[in-house]
Amino acid sequence: MTVSMRFAIVVATFCAAAPPASMAQSVAERLNDYPTAARADFVFACMVTNGQSREMLDRCSCSIDLIASILPYERYEQAETVLSMRRVGGERMAFFKSAVMAEAMVADLRRAQAEAEVVCF
Repeated sequence: MTVSMRFAIVVATFCAAAPPASMAQSVAERLNDYPTAARADFVFACMVTNGQSREMLDRCSCSIDLIASILPYERYEQAETVLSMRRVGGERMAFFKSAVMAEAMVADLRRAQAEAEVVCF
């Protein structure tokens, strides 16, 4: 068996064993659907609140990773939007303070944050 034949067999075996790129990408997306900027924003805000040290960097990073494992990014973003809108005054924003659906979104985020605090801090 020549070297080129062995190489062809190895390549064929690898290609048959490897999942298609589209499948691998969807798995990666499911495991990491939070944009880097959203994770960084969380870590920066966490460090401002808890202290700007290497230890806090690790703990805050742990916290957002755990939240991401519990709550899909879409639901995280919705809850953060509700919380942001609650800070704005006016009659139009009253919906975000009293709607059952808004309360449920925020409650899910609070539960994820509480679990992250227990595990990471």
